[in-house]
Amino acid sequence: MRTWQLERRKRTRHLIELGGLVVKAGVVDLIGDDRATLLGALLWISDKLQSDQGERARALWVARGRQAFEAGPATHKGTDRSGPAARP
Repeated sequence: MRTWQLERRKRTRHLIELGGLVVKAGVVDLIGDDRATLLGALLWISDKLQSDQGERARALWVARGRQAFEAGPATHKGTDRSGPAARP
């Protein structure tokens, strides 16, 4: 197999894994196929990481993500979503 084919497979696998995280977080159930909402949320994350609050946000998100991974293969459904985005 050629190098470019191996790289393409590697990239495809990575993108599929990222999509799986969107599903695991329950985002698909919340917004369906609303790509504008998803992109807007991702842009907000990017802005937050580049702000003066970036390190704090990253630390909080890493801790929350690790908890979700340790919880097992179940999706994020039913867990506490009382973070800032869930508040009115």
